[in-house]
Amino acid sequence: MMPRAGAPRVLTVAQLSNSVGDGAYYTCSALYFTQVVGLSPARLGVGLTVAWAVGSLAGVPLGHLADRRGPRGTAVLLALATAVAVASFLVIRSYAPFLIAVCLYATAQSGLAAARQALLAGLVAPAERTGVLAHLQAALNAGLAVGAALGGLALAHGSRGGYLAVFAVDALSFVVCAALTLRLPAVAPVARPVDDGPALAVLRDRPYALVTLLNAVLLLRMPLLSLAVPLWIVRRAPQLTWLASALFVLNTLGVALFQVRTARSVTGLRSAARAVRVAGAVLLASCAVFALSAADLPLWATATVLVAASVLLLIGEMKQSAGSWQIGFDLAPDDRMGQYQGFFATSVAAARTLGPLLLTTTVVSWGVPGWLLLGAVFLTAGHAMGPAVRWARRDRPYALPEPGAAGPRAAATG
Repeated sequence: MMPRAGAPRVLTVAQLSNSVGDGAYYTCSALYFTQVVGLSPARLGVGLTVAWAVGSLAGVPLGHLADRRGPRGTAVLLALATAVAVASFLVIRSYAPFLIAVCLYATAQSGLAAARQALLAGLVAPAERTGVLAHLQAALNAGLAVGAALGGLALAHGSRGGYLAVFAVDALSFVVCAALTLRLPAVAPVARPVDDGPALAVLRDRPYALVTLLNAVLLLRMPLLSLAVPLWIVRRAPQLTWLASALFVLNTLGVALFQVRTARSVTGLRSAARAVRVAGAVLLASCAVFALSAADLPLWATATVLVAASVLLLIGEMKQSAGSWQIGFDLAPDDRMGQYQGFFATSVAAARTLGPLLLTTTVVSWGVPGWLLLGAVFLTAGHAMGPAVRWARRDRPYALPEPGAAGPRAAATG
């Protein structure tokens, strides 16, 4: 799981620390806010949707701030802001303060992701970035698994004190993340020339916007195991309800064990686009196998089909992740890395915001046709990524890094 010593390892340990807290938080937060604070599930859902919408809008300006003020200091401040937001959950008892706190949480998380990506770009050579991100993703999943186990203990205890302990652990994990980030070398802020165009240039970059949109479509796979598949199993094979959590654990451990190995084949834009194209095909296969579980099969056969579909989903996820990381970095200019990463991260926010509604409508309500439609969407988006990347590559005013490049890109000539 751990990369070489130096900045990549410190970044990975920082990721591991706050993902442990997040794993516990994600496991317990919904039950805490509904059963202890007393929010209705509908109000909780609206609040989270509003928060992630606000967070997605804040990602670009906060990424721009990281470019102009330095990504390390910005990342530290946003990690501490996240800690404050989580700590405030300890004392919240009504809806208005909850909405403010959860908006702060989502905003700080979105900005932290952009600043952390800009920091990684400033400390790690282009040829190593996708590999380091694979280590970060593996650490993220391992931390979430450990945190989920801690959250499970709090759920088993069932007391308000247990829930509050989870929030305290999550807040502390972001303080540790901030302290570890301070150990990294500072990356100098990028000075903006007087005639360098609009401050938020990414908002006018149509090829990059298309790449981000296609990535958002592919990221609709994110809520599958946490939302759509459990609801599907409950409707089609209620005796296998326990399998939903086992499939989630399988996915988490699979990414932790195999994401680094999967990312090794991605070394540039061509291999990245190819990985995303393969991911689209594999995700289509996964959806088709999930649809097969609706057939009148023995219970053991249904379980086997669900496991096979989840393994295909895991492979597609790892391929898509590795390819999208490389694309998101290579198409971003060095002097605007923060704002571009903040914009690219809106694909995650869009999938989190729209995914639950779209997946429950297509997969849960429509059944087999919905699975096949979703798979066709994945296939189309995966194949469209190649032309979109080629368009964006032609549109860049600088030379893009070649596979194996170790330094910053050079200005294009001719």
